[in-house]
Amino acid sequence: MIMDGNGRWAKKRFMPRVMGHKRGLETVRAMVKACIERKIEYLTLFAFSSENWRRPEEEVTFLMQLFMLALENEVSKLHQNGVKLKIIGDLSRFDAKLVDMVRRSEALTASNDKLTLTIAANYGGRWDIMQAVQSMLKDHPDLAAGFNESDLQPYLSMPNAPEPDLFIRTGGEQRISNFLLWQLAYTELYFTDVLWPDFDGKELDRAILSYQHRERRFGRTSEQLRGSEQLKPPDHA
Repeated sequence: MIMDGNGRWAKKRFMPRVMGHKRGLETVRAMVKACIERKIEYLTLFAFSSENWRRPEEEVTFLMQLFMLALENEVSKLHQNGVKLKIIGDLSRFDAKLVDMVRRSEALTASNDKLTLTIAANYGGRWDIMQAVQSMLKDHPDLAAGFNESDLQPYLSMPNAPEPDLFIRTGGEQRISNFLLWQLAYTELYFTDVLWPDFDGKELDRAILSYQHRERRFGRTSEQLRGSEQLKPPDHA
């Protein structure tokens, strides 16, 4: 999910943009709960892109403070509810205290398996691919002469997660904004005008329903898919 529209939500209510981000954190809590209730096993949220550093300094500072506050207040609740927390992105620009909190939060929740919640912070899809290539070649210089997808996969930011089935962007914009470029290759895209602070379980269900009505062919024809369904053995109770 790209959580877009916090600033516009606040502006519509004659509030500072930062209040929209604060309200958006409540939506994150609601989405985690909604995913657990719907038995969704992976939720990945684009919290802060590598391009967001261009925003006004006071807004960036608030976002960093909100990130730390969320880690302080939410991680124990996530742990109690069986949620594994992963943070992906280039953490080198973050304060050492924040990085330490990230690592401790990941370690605390590492064994949980009800939901894997991944937060992309200072993340960019191009950065992800570039860092994966560099790390792979550092470990295996011989691959400079040629490598394949399976060689690169372990070095991407989400090596053990399945490729996303559904991408959701709130706020009306219809682009993926450098988010999970590699992983979204065959993902179904869903865009809604609903601003992130107003996104709730009912809106999530609308997105899921849209997904359920789509035919995922992965390069094959509809006829091939129907044929493969006919060849499947019947289910037995």
